[in-house]
Amino acid sequence: MRTSLIAAVDLGGTMTKIAFINMHGDIVVSWQVPTDVSDHGKRIITNIAQEIKKKLLELSISKDQLLGVGVGAPGPFSETGVMYTAVNLGWENDYPLKALLEQELGLPVRVENDANCAALGEMWKGAGGGAKNLVCVTLGTGVGGGVIANGQIVRGAYGAAGEIGHMTVMTENGFICNCEKSGCLETVASATGVVRLASQQLEATSKASLLRTKQSFSAKDVFEAAKMGDEIATFAVDRCSSYLGLALSHLGNTLNPDVIVIGGGVSKAGEPLLQAVRRKFNEFAFTPVRNSTRIDLATLGNEAGVIGAAWLIKQNNDLV
Repeated sequence: MRTSLIAAVDLGGTMTKIAFINMHGDIVVSWQVPTDVSDHGKRIITNIAQEIKKKLLELSISKDQLLGVGVGAPGPFSETGVMYTAVNLGWENDYPLKALLEQELGLPVRVENDANCAALGEMWKGAGGGAKNLVCVTLGTGVGGGVIANGQIVRGAYGAAGEIGHMTVMTENGFICNCEKSGCLETVASATGVVRLASQQLEATSKASLLRTKQSFSAKDVFEAAKMGDEIATFAVDRCSSYLGLALSHLGNTLNPDVIVIGGGVSKAGEPLLQAVRRKFNEFAFTPVRNSTRIDLATLGNEAGVIGAAWLIKQNNDLV
């Protein structure tokens, strides 16, 4: 009996990750290719289809072994698979991603926001441990998020639910965000936010700091300096953790998930960040929430997106 597989795609503005994944969530093969955003991204869909066909041929896998294609992409979607906006891909608004890829491959396609796919991946095979109520927060260049309730992604009226990075955590004198609001979580809990907090403190005081010896520094440098007891770096990490813990407490009080999963590059700071966030979460969370919602680090790394995209197809087949 031939094994049924799922083609999973994590479509990013720079690189596209593709994988064949079995129904147990195990990656059989994965690879990545540059995303061609030239000419308004008109070759992206064709390139993805060609990559899948080429890999099938290379591995001597029949196309009828593929149950379908799950795709995570950076933008909000309609229920019919139309991408409302795709700034990083060059596409026009209301881009029919699902319909076009189905036309190219002749396979069922399901599409979802990439942060939502990461949440689904962590729910299925990662830190969520199968929990059906989960929030996933990704701390990278920005702050993204996905909300799962009763095993289903919460999309909202316009597909924009889960925009955790744009929760306001600084109501006065907040930093300006790329979304043009001020005081967003993204401005203080992303990699750039941590650097911003440290830079602001360096300007506000003349205290010695390891960070002053660097012409420029990253969030990783800030966390490493904090581990060494650097006062300014510690201040920045504490503020980041405080804002993040506050935001997560609001999510906890509203949703009471089984678990809040923290992923992305900033999460590599590990246990020191996690413990600080937990302390602030416990300070602000409603007691029943504090006692029932746990906060853990993500475990899937950059595989979360493709595993979550595969879940879209698995779930659909489980319901048939």
